[in-house]
Amino acid sequence: MPVFNYRGRGNQGELQRGQIEAATQDAAADLLIRQGIIPLEIRQGKAQGAGLDLQSMFQSNVPLDVLVIFCRQLYSLTKAGVPLLRAIKGLSQSSAHPLMQETLEAVSVELTNGRALSTAMKQHPRVFDELFVSMIHVGENTGRLDESLLQLANYYEQEMETRRRIKSAMRYPIFVLSAIFLAMAVLNIKVIPQFASMFSRFGVDLPLPTRILIATSNFFVHYWPLMLGTLVVSWVMLRAWRRTPGGHETWDRWRLRMPIVGGIINRAQLSRFSRTFSLMLRAGVPLNQAIQMSAEALGNRFLENRLIEMKNGIEGGNSIASTASQSGVFTPLVLQMIAVGEETGQVDNLLLEVSDFYDREVDYDLKTLTARIEPILLLIVAGMVLILALGIFLPMWSLLDVARGV
Repeated sequence: MPVFNYRGRGNQGELQRGQIEAATQDAAADLLIRQGIIPLEIRQGKAQGAGLDLQSMFQSNVPLDVLVIFCRQLYSLTKAGVPLLRAIKGLSQSSAHPLMQETLEAVSVELTNGRALSTAMKQHPRVFDELFVSMIHVGENTGRLDESLLQLANYYEQEMETRRRIKSAMRYPIFVLSAIFLAMAVLNIKVIPQFASMFSRFGVDLPLPTRILIATSNFFVHYWPLMLGTLVVSWVMLRAWRRTPGGHETWDRWRLRMPIVGGIINRAQLSRFSRTFSLMLRAGVPLNQAIQMSAEALGNRFLENRLIEMKNGIEGGNSIASTASQSGVFTPLVLQMIAVGEETGQVDNLLLEVSDFYDREVDYDLKTLTARIEPILLLIVAGMVLILALGIFLPMWSLLDVARGV
């Protein structure tokens, strides 16, 4: 269905902008009028995420800590009986994050126009993802909005802790690799050209390692703008390729198969799926819909497609355990726990156990990650030192032979 960009005035005269799906421009105008918006301009545009949008490639979402604070504050306000519209307006005035403040102001306008909270939040995917909107929708329909907000806060706090552990474990390898890259740049730009000029004055035959070093140094010195431009263009093209369906799935599959860290990423993703799936089931979301939204919340297209196949198998009448086994993404121990949970009717509790199991494995892998990466880093440094030593000292020995008259 076509998507139209609109600009209009609300019931209180405030200016509103957004997108709406409709068959024709007249149909879009009718929908806006029903929502209490007087259209000023309606033009056909592209749906979000369609095509190559350079501006969206550089936009960032709201940090998780901002979402946690928002969920905690809104939970306290709703539990205390504060009206929802008043609570949202108060949080929009006190929010320190510009995007969150702007979004909450737009949500409060939609609430004033009579729209539901989940419907208003759905229009801002950069702030509220599908999981967040679905949980708010369930909380509204069941009258337990405060419980949904508390569950979301706990979920995002756990997600923050997992990401913090991964970043902490990767800090040392990134620092070492950055130091190696900086040392290579200094050597190629400042050090090796001095040796190259000295060797050229004596006119000795240079060995292969020295010629490689000099050629690399000359490339760095004379073609660094080309290298910088190539890196920037490659990065932009990679981002654009990752935004395509096939590129996104291929990239996510590569991430899961990376040496050393691929297994950690895989277990962290499955822990997130299990925790989200349990959260949705406890909130009363239907089983197939819970799998769908939990898979989409992963942010990994490869795992998402495997889990969607699992959902299709359940809709075809198969059990959760059998479809989970056919997906090929769970370990045997986890499959056994899922089977037990299905037989006892406690799938949500067992899924939390699965998530805790994966979290313990990720925590252990992160603690030993540095020890496993250190040998690789030592080999890289040793290879650099060997090439430099051969490239610099071999011709110097030849120079000594020339000076002695051998």
